[in-house]
Amino acid sequence: MPLLQAAFVENKIELRGCEETRKLLPNIQPATDEDWHTEYLAPILSVKIVNGIEEAIDHINHFGSGHTDGIVTQSLKLAQQFEEQVDSASVMINASTRLSGGGDYGLGSVVGISTDKLHVRGPVGPDELTTYKWVAYGDGHLRG
Repeated sequence: MPLLQAAFVENKIELRGCEETRKLLPNIQPATDEDWHTEYLAPILSVKIVNGIEEAIDHINHFGSGHTDGIVTQSLKLAQQFEEQVDSASVMINASTRLSGGGDYGLGSVVGISTDKLHVRGPVGPDELTTYKWVAYGDGHLRG
């Protein structure tokens, strides 16, 4: 964590953390419940240390946006559990969460983003009842 903090500080990224995170990084701001719900649109990162994958998945499913979430792991079993239980439109495994755009999925340019389960109004046929969950397995892949 101190190595990550040094890189974040060097890049002017503010860190906020839970109690466990602040034990390792005492100089960062404490994170509040509001922080877990906030999409900052700024160089701010809130860090929560959890006790196992179940707690991580619960945290993501409770506080996440449902857009894109990722895991870094060497365990195929944990990757599959994360994939199956995280309720997000895109799930990244050992790959950057920045790889979750329409162009990345071969859909062309994106004209909007939805995290709803159903995406249409008015008459609904079989095609409109299709929803997707994108899953990407990587080996540290980043957007070029």
